[in-house]
Amino acid sequence: MSDVLLQAENLSKTFGNGVRAVSDVSLTVHKGETLGVVGESGCGKSTIGKMLLGLLAPDTGSVTFDGIPFAGLGHGRMRALRARLQVVPQNPQTSLNPRLRVRQSIEFNLRAHGTERAARRPQVLELLERVGLTAAQAERFPHELSGGQLQRVAIARALATSPDLVVCDEAVSALDKSVQAQVLNLLAGLQAETGVAFLFISHDLAVVEHISDRVAVMYLGRVVELAPARELWADPRHPYTRALLSATPGQGRERIVLSGDLPNPADPPSGCGFRTRCPVAETVCQAEWPPLAEAAPGHHAACVHVSPVAVPG
Repeated sequence: MSDVLLQAENLSKTFGNGVRAVSDVSLTVHKGETLGVVGESGCGKSTIGKMLLGLLAPDTGSVTFDGIPFAGLGHGRMRALRARLQVVPQNPQTSLNPRLRVRQSIEFNLRAHGTERAARRPQVLELLERVGLTAAQAERFPHELSGGQLQRVAIARALATSPDLVVCDEAVSALDKSVQAQVLNLLAGLQAETGVAFLFISHDLAVVEHISDRVAVMYLGRVVELAPARELWADPRHPYTRALLSATPGQGRERIVLSGDLPNPADPPSGCGFRTRCPVAETVCQAEWPPLAEAAPGHHAACVHVSPVAVPG
């Protein structure tokens, strides 16, 4: 039996303003793992998250969840599938109805997916207890809770349908460092308890390192490196990943300062999109964006300077 939960193949998405948000991205999420997706603002990581949730249709490519292709699913089947696919947003203050009590917001998710009325309140209280909140807090309105408490509510709401995959889109970026650590530890504990998989989207490499099993690094709509988290930190192969890691506090690495700014996604440079900022760019980099090559078992990078791992003969 395959442990692949979600498979995305060759996803691309261009918006009406000509911005190519995602180009030829393929990702796999295994059951019970956390796949981190990291990159600068505008790199396409949130667009990927929406396509993997079925909230945004790709122009090309396919998404399969537990063997079920998204393409061609009717509204009813997609609605049923979404009970197994949930999201924790960046800012719960904007995703929670300010007129509803915490309990009512979570009950709404339970009701939407068919939980009987009598069972809702006990389930809500159990969910809140699992995320470290009390029955008294269940009766409060969003404005009466702190940012960290609101994010715990958002996590409880996402877990209400017993999902197999939760997409966390910048889920801790609005929190201070101490609260970030608490929420990350909570997510790790819930994963150990329930076996839920996470797609963890963030611009913060330190946060991604803390929680991820594998990491995909994105730049200008493409995955430029994909590797087990420990290996990525120990031996980054793409020059963009090296630059990101060098800017992460506490890493003890020599700082690599990139020239220029992130190119306009509506008018990207020819060839490798990173070449205009890359400290090791060569003429050959103008020809095409290199495909992901396996630099080591399970470790892929899209760079002409990466030598593919030898295949035993």
